[in-house]
Amino acid sequence: MGGKQDREETYGKPAKYDPSFRGPIKNRSCTDVICCVLFLLFILGYIVVGLVAWVYGDPQQVLYPRNSTGAYCGMGANKDKPYLLYFNIFSCILATNIITISEHGLQCPTPQVCVSSCPQAPWTVSKSEYSLTVGEVFYAENRNFCLPGVPWNMPLLQSLQQELCPSFLLPSTPALGRCLPWYNYTTVPELPGISSNASIIQGISGLVDSLNARDISIRIFEDFAQSWYWILVALGVALVLSMLFILLLRLVAGPVVLVLIVGVLGVLAYGIYHCWKEYQMLRDEGASITQLGFTTNLSAYGSVQETWLAALIVLAVLEGLLLLLLIFLRQRIRIAIALLQEASRAVAQMMSTMFYPLVTFVLLLICIAYWAMIALYLATSGQPQYVLWAPNVSLPGCEKVPVNTSCDPTAQPMNSSCPGLMCVFQGYLSTGLVQRSLFNLQIYGVLGLFWTLNWVLALGQCVLAGAFASFYWAFNKPRDIPTFPLGAAFIRTLRYHTGSLAFGALILSLVQIARVILEYIDHKLRGAQNPMARCIMCCFKCCLWCLEKFIKFLNRNAYIMIAIYGKNFCVSAKNAFMLLTRNIVRVVVLDKVTDLLLLFGKLLVVGGVGVLSFFFFTGRIPGLGKEFENPHLNYYWLPIMTSILGAYVIASGFFSVFGMCVDTLFLCFLEDLERNDGSLDRPYYMSKALLKILGKKNQAPPGTERK
Repeated sequence: MGGKQDREETYGKPAKYDPSFRGPIKNRSCTDVICCVLFLLFILGYIVVGLVAWVYGDPQQVLYPRNSTGAYCGMGANKDKPYLLYFNIFSCILATNIITISEHGLQCPTPQVCVSSCPQAPWTVSKSEYSLTVGEVFYAENRNFCLPGVPWNMPLLQSLQQELCPSFLLPSTPALGRCLPWYNYTTVPELPGISSNASIIQGISGLVDSLNARDISIRIFEDFAQSWYWILVALGVALVLSMLFILLLRLVAGPVVLVLIVGVLGVLAYGIYHCWKEYQMLRDEGASITQLGFTTNLSAYGSVQETWLAALIVLAVLEGLLLLLLIFLRQRIRIAIALLQEASRAVAQMMSTMFYPLVTFVLLLICIAYWAMIALYLATSGQPQYVLWAPNVSLPGCEKVPVNTSCDPTAQPMNSSCPGLMCVFQGYLSTGLVQRSLFNLQIYGVLGLFWTLNWVLALGQCVLAGAFASFYWAFNKPRDIPTFPLGAAFIRTLRYHTGSLAFGALILSLVQIARVILEYIDHKLRGAQNPMARCIMCCFKCCLWCLEKFIKFLNRNAYIMIAIYGKNFCVSAKNAFMLLTRNIVRVVVLDKVTDLLLLFGKLLVVGGVGVLSFFFFTGRIPGLGKEFENPHLNYYWLPIMTSILGAYVIASGFFSVFGMCVDTLFLCFLEDLERNDGSLDRPYYMSKALLKILGKKNQAPPGTERK
């Protein structure tokens, strides 16, 4: 008696019979109201942050290139000039690296001008043209590539010294709104400051590759245009395979699980056999670890007998443990299989649940898009700031130049005697209230992203749990199942349990943000190569990973209890945890059997679609007519990988619904065992298959049909 009381105190008391309980409680009240209010206030603040970012931000700074005066190309006065031309594009390569250029909106320390079209022919100024004017060399020859406002009669040499006009032009093509030179032309002019044509080719090629070469983008777009409908067909096949696999589990769950278990045992048995053969061969040869000694070449240990003997022992122990578990846990494995079959039956009765992941996907997409727009607008808030810059301040005439001081890009440099002095873009001013609070607003946005994403996922889990619980607690199936179980669960969850979902989502979000911060710190410490710091960081990361997994597991089961009983988050989490603890062996067996089965299902769907896509897009399926002929592609692997990725997403969505169904029915099954005893007043709600496995039955009144 004392041991039983101690067990009840440790793991909680079993659920008591409630004569009014008939499945998910309809007469419930709002839970975790304080957290609900905080969540709604946070969302309101999130909307305010979005409005502030929209008012002060300007994403055109990213979408459209800017010339040296700060004006946008393709807008306003430059509406007919959509492209940006760099006077000396090699300064982008020689002065800094391409990553820095990209971070500053592809701005380079060279004058930039908006043009209507990019240069089509190579040209460089000759010494004989130094005595001419800008109009004679540029405007008369239809070379409209000087900065705005340069007069016709300005001497050419003066315009070149002040960098008001380019000293050379290269044949270019528009890419990302910029005129980027070709790197495959043969005629290259002699350019000042560039040693050889080889360096030109190398520099241009590297720049174009770093900015994602336009030619590759066009080919990828062409491949998608040629194969998009066949990709949709592959995704349709994945959808059909996923649905068939889940629906057929009610018939083949037992054989499939048996095949998988035998397959695992067979793999281990083959491993034992292979290790024995390798050990026997090396033993006959006399290869021992004493001859090898200690070495850092790990592959060398594969040629000694002790390695294969240790592997043989480990595999044999695993094989023996697995066989013992199968012998002693065979009853619980049968229960797990029966629950999988019951879950397949529940999904077949409520097919609308299979498509609920589409709702979750749309809501997640909205959350991510909203955060991305806020981040973009906040990053582009503030006015652009320009400073004086010179390539070499040690040159004569540059000693007294106030480098890095503010300047007006529309005005002439204060000291034109300094070679290469110019007013360049530095960044965006951070003197305003919004700019000073930019970091805090971005942190608020990141918290909003994690919180809203986890809340949407929690909403999906709770809604599905409510729908599947209504199936289990229907005594006469399918007659007692509600007409619209999914819609009723959705409305019930939003109306009463928004705060509870927000509570669980907030806890998980804080842990995930802590993991992100640790990853950032670890990235910064990698250069230090401090073994102790790396070890401590690895331990912290491992602990947070385990904590996140535990919280996800606890939240998932807490949402199931919330959907059924309508209690607050803490009470639901406690009751779920205690219920699972009292049935820990069943939990482990069901979890592993379900994971193994769903893994097999994903491999079946993704592998089947991948193999079918490979044979089709590579033209290895003979006998197809012209209507089913494979398209001619530049990269045949592109639609194959797209089909495989899409099949994995579809299979994950369908199997996540099935996994939620299994977990919900399992908790209901455990509650059913504790609440009821099969009598007329307290009948079991579980299926006949589960009753048969457990050796239980419902008492039927005389003259009536038994359940």
